[in-house]
Amino acid sequence: MSLFTNSYASFFLVSIILLNSANAAQFGVTNNCPYTVWAAAVPGGGRRLNHGETWALDVPAGTNRGRIWARTSCQFDASGMGKCMTGDYRCNRVIRCTADIIGQCPEELKAPGGCNDACSVFKTDEYCCNSSGSCGPTDYSRFFKDRCPDAYSYPRDDATSTFTCPGGTNYKVVFCP
Repeated sequence: MSLFTNSYASFFLVSIILLNSANAAQFGVTNNCPYTVWAAAVPGGGRRLNHGETWALDVPAGTNRGRIWARTSCQFDASGMGKCMTGDYRCNRVIRCTADIIGQCPEELKAPGGCNDACSVFKTDEYCCNSSGSCGPTDYSRFFKDRCPDAYSYPRDDATSTFTCPGGTNYKVVFCP
């Protein structure tokens, strides 16, 4: 076994929530797929992973939420702008969404070239689900869910794909385990 805790994820979207953590954590993101995966993380950015490669993603102390996911069939230009066939911002293919989210975005969530989630804009517990209590959908999360039913619309939208991870521990995320 590696130096990482045995926390494997076979899903292409892994949601992490680091609650009340004063300690940093590291996620080893490994691509075991027979094809290239472009791993992405918020916070953390992204990285191309060929078969067998691992990305050591350091999550700073104090981080209280984040996401790790994989994209496939990506093409980027010299400035870093690009498109991916799966896992891209346009919600096509894997999550089966053809809605024009950017064009229909509520005015208060609009951002240059995109549409923010309510947590990023308002930074309140109602939208960010920071407390350990229950957290339900809001009008803003329903906006996304109604248009893209397969996508996450708020942090606790899919209990089977959301994991709470304590800080001070290292984890391993494996695509195609």
